[in-house]
Amino acid sequence: RSFAQSLLRFLGFIFWGAAAAQVFGGVSVILMFEKYRYLFQESYLSLPGWLALATALILLPTGVLAVSISVKRSRYQQGTLMYLLMLLLCLEMSSAALARSYSARTASQLESAMGYLVHQHNWTCSQDPGNSAVDVIQRKLQCCGVHNYTDWLKVSSSLYHPACVPESCCKEKHSHCRGDLGHLEQLSEEGCLKKMEDQLCFAMLYIFWCCTVLSILGLLAGVSNGILMRHQPFHELRIL
Repeated sequence: RSFAQSLLRFLGFIFWGAAAAQVFGGVSVILMFEKYRYLFQESYLSLPGWLALATALILLPTGVLAVSISVKRSRYQQGTLMYLLMLLLCLEMSSAALARSYSARTASQLESAMGYLVHQHNWTCSQDPGNSAVDVIQRKLQCCGVHNYTDWLKVSSSLYHPACVPESCCKEKHSHCRGDLGHLEQLSEEGCLKKMEDQLCFAMLYIFWCCTVLSILGLLAGVSNGILMRHQPFHELRIL
């Protein structure tokens, strides 16, 4: 019983820290899909982020109850804590499953969406920096094309464009770069698809592992709370 009390108190403090971690992961996922919303057709892909925020809100009172029960046991608080832990387990497992599923689904959508933006982009070898969606992505991520700058060559040959790439492919340190293929060292070498996939996988895997670890900690808290409840049973509320 003393070990269960100490463990429950420790887990209560862990839950508070985990709430901050869940907020970070949830906000990251929501902002990422909001920033690249024109690349995804489904609006529900940010659902794991919202579930992570809901989990963070429930983690705060759960931590308070876990700490208070370990100090002074109350049968009503113990029952409330058990219900909150079951709710947390449902949210965490749902969020982890969705994050794992959406990570594979969105990766395939990114390639087709980026390919479409590249082929629809109309540019010329001029000093116009361009403000289309693909230009914004290339400047923000410091990338060029879907896989690399050769994607623009395929489009330019089909549209009879001169041998150049959009100026958004230029590296920031080269202020005089105009997308000329004669100066490849001035262009970003990496494609946008890999950088976006890396961001997506990091955010989704972060949510997945946070929820998985929290599910295990929630089960430990439930077992500890159950041990304490056995030593102080609900005589008048046995139906619960």
